[in-house]
Formats: sequence, C-alpha cells, structure tokens
Amino acid sequence: MLLTPGAVPLSDWRAIYQGATPALDPDCRPAIAEGAAAVARILARGEPVYGINTGFGKLATVRIEAPDLATLQRNIVLSHAAGVGDPMPVPVARLMMALKLASLARGASGVQPATVALIEAMLDRGLTPAVPAQGSVGASGDLAPLAHMTAAMLGVGEIFVNGVAMPADQALADAHLFPLTLGPKEGLALLNGTQFSCAYALAGLFEAERLYRAALVTGILSTEAAKGSDAPFDPRIHALRGHKGQIETADALRRLMEDSAIRASHRVDDIRVQDPYCLRCQPQVMGAILDLLRQAATTLLTEANGVSDNPLIFPETDEALSGGNFHAEPVAFAADMIALALCEIGSLAERRIAMLVDPALSGLPAFLTPRPGLNSGFMIPQVTAAALVSENKQRATPASVDSIPTSANQEDHVSMAAHGSRRLREMAANVDAILGIELLAGAQGCDFHAPLTASPPVEAVRALLRAQVPKLVDDRHMAPDMAAATALVRSPALLAAVGALPGLAA
Repeated sequence: MLLTPGAVPLSDWRAIYQGATPALDPDCRPAIAEGAAAVARILARGEPVYGINTGFGKLATVRIEAPDLATLQRNIVLSHAAGVGDPMPVPVARLMMALKLASLARGASGVQPATVALIEAMLDRGLTPAVPAQGSVGASGDLAPLAHMTAAMLGVGEIFVNGVAMPADQALADAHLFPLTLGPKEGLALLNGTQFSCAYALAGLFEAERLYRAALVTGILSTEAAKGSDAPFDPRIHALRGHKGQIETADALRRLMEDSAIRASHRVDDIRVQDPYCLRCQPQVMGAILDLLRQAATTLLTEANGVSDNPLIFPETDEALSGGNFHAEPVAFAADMIALALCEIGSLAERRIAMLVDPALSGLPAFLTPRPGLNSGFMIPQVTAAALVSENKQRATPASVDSIPTSANQEDHVSMAAHGSRRLREMAANVDAILGIELLAGAQGCDFHAPLTASPPVEAVRALLRAQVPKLVDDRHMAPDMAAATALVRSPALLAAVGALPGLAA
C-alpha cells in the first residue's frame, strides 16, 4: 500500500490497522533529504536551537556542544523510555509506526532518509516494537511510548516478531537490519508527536464504525422480535429535521425491515400507537452517533496527515521554529466524542434487551423462555449487558477536561489524549458483548413468531447465529452462547449478510 505523506485517505489508515503493509511514495524522498540537510546547515551557524543543540523541556536553556550531540539524542530516547503497563496491541502499534512514518516523510522533522527507511523496513518485515501502553499525557507529544518505539530502532528493548517478543537487537539482526544511529534532532523528532494517541483514536474510530453498523442489524432484529413498527423510519419524518446521519440511518433501518412477514402481520389493527424509544428513536440516536463519528474522523484524518513534531524545520529558509503541534488536544476531543458514541450504542442496545425480556413491553414470554419460573432464560444476560453499559458510562467521562502539569511546570497544560484514546478499544469490546446478547435475545424473540419470518436480511443473520447457537428451550450454560454471538458480531460475516450500510467516508 502506497502512502503519500499528507494525503493518505481514511481507508488506507483503516487497512493498515487491519494488517496492510504501507510503503512510502518515492516522490517524498527528496523532501526528507532536504529536511536533514537543513538541520546540518542550521547547526553549522552555531546558534542555539531547541532540540538540536540544547537540552529538552525545562532544560532547554542548557547548551550542548558538538562532541555531545549524538549522545544527547540517544540519551533522550533512553531516558524517556519510561512507560509502564501491558504492551500496545500489535495492530495499533503498527498503525502508530505508519503514522510516524508519514509524518517524518513530510520533510519538516529533519531526520535522515535512513531513519525513515528503517521504520518502513520494520513494517515490511513484521517487526513491531514492544511499547508499554501507559505513560503519556498527550503533550509534549506521546513521549514515553514513542521513546520505546525509537529505543527498539536503536536495538534496545524488545520487538514482537510473529507474536513473540525478543530482544530488539536480535530481532533487527535476524531481519538483516542495523540499529539506528541518531543524528542531530532525530531523537526528539521520533519522540515528539501525537502518533500513539492518534493510532489508538483511529483504532477506536474504526471499531465504533463497525459497531454502529452491527447495532443497526441487532436493533432491527429486536424490532422484529417485539413486533415493532417501521413507520418511525419513514423518510418524510427525517427530511423535516434534516440531519444527514439520521436520514441515512432511517433509510438503512427501513431497508433492513423490508418484506418482513412479521411486520406485515401487525400492520393493520395493532392496538399499540407508538413503540418505546429504544425502537422508535433508533434513527435519531444512531444517526447522531454516525454524525459524531464523522466529525471525529475529520479531525483524526487531518491529524494523521499532519506533522506534530517540534521544532519544525523549514528548508526554504533554514529555520527551526518552535511551536506546539505536539499538543494532542484535537485528538483528545475526537477520542472523547468516540467514547460518547460507543457508550450510546451500547446503552440503546441494552434498553432493547431489557424491553424484550419484559413481557409487559414486548408481549413475549418473560425472559424469553417458554417456561419462565422453572427457567430463568435471558434474565442474567440482560444484567450482564447492564453491567457493561455502566462500565462504559464510567469510561466515557471526558479525558480532555483533565490536565496535570509536567516537566517542572514547563509543560503546564496537557491533553490527556493518550488514555482518552486508549480506553476506546476496551469500550468497543464491551459493546461487542452487549450486541452479542442482543443478537441472541432478538433471535429468540423472533423464534416465538414462527412460522412468520422476519425480513430477508434479518433471516440471513438469524441463520448465521442458529448455525452456531440453537434456540433456547430450557436453561443451559449461557456463557458459550454469548461468546459465539459476540464472535459473530465481530465477524465480517454479520455485515456481509445484510449488504451495504452507512459509515464513514473513505
């Protein structure tokens, strides 16, 4: 996959997260070389320039002489590799490396062509640095995690190869690669930036997009199980309000319900006037989620294609300008938005599960079991869904409103984008489980309407589930059923069974 720095589409970042291997557009290589040459020219003037011949952070006033410049860059890497916790998942770490690759290749960071080539080669050969996932506050860049990434490039620390961690120097040697020798500014260029936070936020965005679509499917399954109406999906309702995501969502829900024999059976003389909000307001809630995810995508795509280093090198004037592009506030805001979206996807789905198990609301047997009392049916799976929703509510508290001063108050306002982004995959895993429970409950509810069938897309999904999980007649061990349903929610097969659904722009 060819990366053109500054112009990589969202679909390519998604593909990298899913396992594609990027390679740089050769047209960017002159800019990289010119940036490195500019650093040499700036250094030759003998003036103090932050990050090139000075200390870092609060120590920026300390001048570093020429014999110590290489040591300066190595020291910043080793001293800043101070992260803790479990290592980043390999797909997210590879996405982080690709983001750093594209940023450096803009030529504004002043790194050597060999530095960019090493990142490219590591991605190509499946070498992924072991990067502890905790330790960044999301400003002065994601220093600790990016330092661990860079340390691996120096042959220090560990690298994952085929899922196995090994000493970094050995992994590089086995791949016929040489450890990096840092030139002036290169340590700072590799450490500075938002690539850790941005990688996690993009991963969360892609998971949220998948879950938005899956929730449309499970939501219609629940609507069919409850003999809900498709009238709330009428396009005239949504055109009057005008929100794009709501209009597209309603259209998708309406299509998912077309040609349903269950719906046809209660179209006339149904004494119910309106469905509960969890059914009736799906276009409004899920449409708002889609709009929110698209806003987050716009921010993250800009960030992914930008340069968040400091100082920035401008070869045309041989200037090194200090600024604050490393501050990850845009990423923090986007991550908070995605967290809200994930929370609401799960919350609405849980309300549908609760509705289905309540005979007063659904008209179905209590807890979706043919013999309630002797059997508990879906009583506790609904409790599990409620627990996961509450856990996500706690995690959805905005991270961006928090800040704590660091570096002796030199770095006195930080974004907290790192942990704001890092929570998203765990929140998404909770939503997967919630939708898995809804998939089971909705299918069980539809079973009570036999021989009537749901719409063709819904029946296709039910067939996928029933191939693995039989109808619940009497109580049995529920955890394996829930695990199988959750795996189906995560599987591409679920969405493939229903056709195209709205999502993020390419």
